[in-house]
Amino acid sequence: MEKIIDENTQGNTLTLEAREGNSRKLYIESYGCQMNFSDSEIVASILAEQGYNTTNLLEDADLVLVNTCSIRDKAEQTVRKRLEKYNAVKRINPKMKVGVLGCMAERLKEKFLEEEKIVDLVVGPDAYKDIPNLLKEVEEGRDAVNVILSKEETYGDISPVRLGGNGITAFVSITRGCDNMCTFCVVPFTRGRERSRDPQSILEEVNDLAEKGYKEITLLGQNVDSYLWYGGGLKKDFKNASEMQQATATNFSNLLALVAEAQPKMRIRFSTSNPQDMTEDVLHTMAKYNNICNYIHLPVQSGSTRILKEMNRQHTREEYFALIDKVREILPDCGISQDMITGFPTETEEDHQDTLSLMEYVKYDFGFMFMYSERPGTLAARKLVDDVPEEIKKRRLTEIVNLQQKHSAYHTNRTVGKTVEVLIERESKKSDQHWSGRTPQNTVAVFPKENYKPGDFVLVKINDCTTATLLGEAVGYSNNH
Repeated sequence: MEKIIDENTQGNTLTLEAREGNSRKLYIESYGCQMNFSDSEIVASILAEQGYNTTNLLEDADLVLVNTCSIRDKAEQTVRKRLEKYNAVKRINPKMKVGVLGCMAERLKEKFLEEEKIVDLVVGPDAYKDIPNLLKEVEEGRDAVNVILSKEETYGDISPVRLGGNGITAFVSITRGCDNMCTFCVVPFTRGRERSRDPQSILEEVNDLAEKGYKEITLLGQNVDSYLWYGGGLKKDFKNASEMQQATATNFSNLLALVAEAQPKMRIRFSTSNPQDMTEDVLHTMAKYNNICNYIHLPVQSGSTRILKEMNRQHTREEYFALIDKVREILPDCGISQDMITGFPTETEEDHQDTLSLMEYVKYDFGFMFMYSERPGTLAARKLVDDVPEEIKKRRLTEIVNLQQKHSAYHTNRTVGKTVEVLIERESKKSDQHWSGRTPQNTVAVFPKENYKPGDFVLVKINDCTTATLLGEAVGYSNNH
């Protein structure tokens, strides 16, 4: 999962409706990508069965869990600072137990117990079902660690509780792990090999969300386009390749159609896509169903073919252009966003200019842009020298960000005067007199409340904009849902 939600601020705290009879309190905080937030919902569901209700007050907690990200050093440092805060509370409440979940736990393993003396349990992304057993270990005075990666675990049999947020949008995990082995990325080492979830369990979860009133779901995976489920089960269940080929296979395009048809009144999104794995049939499926949002998060990381090869990205600059051309042809009003890394080892000024020219060609709606951060254990860290000076990285990042802001403004300005569909998600952060929601292209729109409510699909006439936000007025309900 390359798209990052936020690694700079306090993590998202999961707060759920209390279950009657549960007496213990769980404080769970999530950092990093969307998959981590989805995983926290799974953990909360497992612990609800063990007598835990969630709390948003750290001081009240019997158990504190932090779901971590390892994709950049800054993300890990943010978690370490939070552990210092937990330690201060634990001195007041010594019975409080602290656990580290997710990618950082997987990367550091037992070392975490030595480095952070307050940590009682360390749990990798594939071991959440073992948390009840690990808590028993802790209660008996032993440190508890399970960071075993699985080739089968998808948590498809667990119904996640949902973030205590808007009750309107939800993540549905369809794959776990990644096989791409980009040289800069820790995900294959922290989340293991790629595996897909049974489509029937995905449909059941989507249908359940619809019954509960959710209006939009995001199909989630490190690389959704490589989703593949064979009718007979997992790859390991087949005796040979021939037997596997004869089984009915569901690919991502098929799954997308199944979900869109199952709930035609729900909006469907997906993330993250990988350029070398996105196929034309996915684009045609998006075009066929009105409830699939015209938006693709399509990380490129660099505009230089040479750097892409160093990153092991499996596509060239020209192949990426060809994919963009195909998207524009089949889905003319599709929003596209990017991930970009600047200052990758050996990156020259010419490579950097290639990135800027690629951005000019695509004109992304928005993006997630970062300086290269060497991650221990990755191929880049083992084989390449981090040789681009910090001041050059910063200057290049500034140029990339400034160009992206120009392109974002280009897209929002083009929308002024048009009427767009917006799903109301919450109050505007800046005004309690305005609603905030997103267009199918994933652009935020803000407009006066009037008589509408969260969960409504509303047609909004856009009168003004900022670089990132559309400003308008509601003109009626949408008939598409």
